[in-house]
Amino acid sequence: MRIISGKYKGRRINPPKNLPVRPTTDMCKEALFNILNNHFNFSGLKVLDLFSGTGSISYEFASRGSEPIISVDGDMGCVNFIKKTAKEFDFDITAIKSDVFKFLEKSKGSYDIIFADPPYGMEQKDFEKIIEIICQNELLEKDGMMIIEHSKYTSLEHMENFSYAKNYGGSVFSFFEYEYDEEEEIEEDEN
Repeated sequence: MRIISGKYKGRRINPPKNLPVRPTTDMCKEALFNILNNHFNFSGLKVLDLFSGTGSISYEFASRGSEPIISVDGDMGCVNFIKKTAKEFDFDITAIKSDVFKFLEKSKGSYDIIFADPPYGMEQKDFEKIIEIICQNELLEKDGMMIIEHSKYTSLEHMENFSYAKNYGGSVFSFFEYEYDEEEEIEEDEN
């Protein structure tokens, strides 16, 4: 696994073999960040990385200057690896061991980008629950973006605030953004 771009471009990261993860491939990461690059200046973005596994996505954001980054995973081995790697690279990443749903229920912050890479076998109702909690608790900034990585056998197109999906082999990134009508934007600009 390597960091694709930013300050630490090309640096290899070697997670322990025994972690219960399915890391996002380098090809998928590169495609994802090419898309995000057209929407965001990464410097100073607040990022929430859910089901963070090895922390691969968190490191990509940190290498590009995003901070602070919160990485949430239910496995202590993953959390310890993220903490160790963040310290080694001096990344502003806080790794939290928690059930993602419980974390979201209690979370008070808001984020520019929320990335979730749940287990591919997760049930449809649980994908819906993630989006529902994030919207109810206003965890995503108004001009923010949520991305869920999932299997090509799962469709999230019917869900609230779905914007579009990009397919990369067996993996799909579904993008979610709040919808605005133009009158709302004009009112905000006048204030």
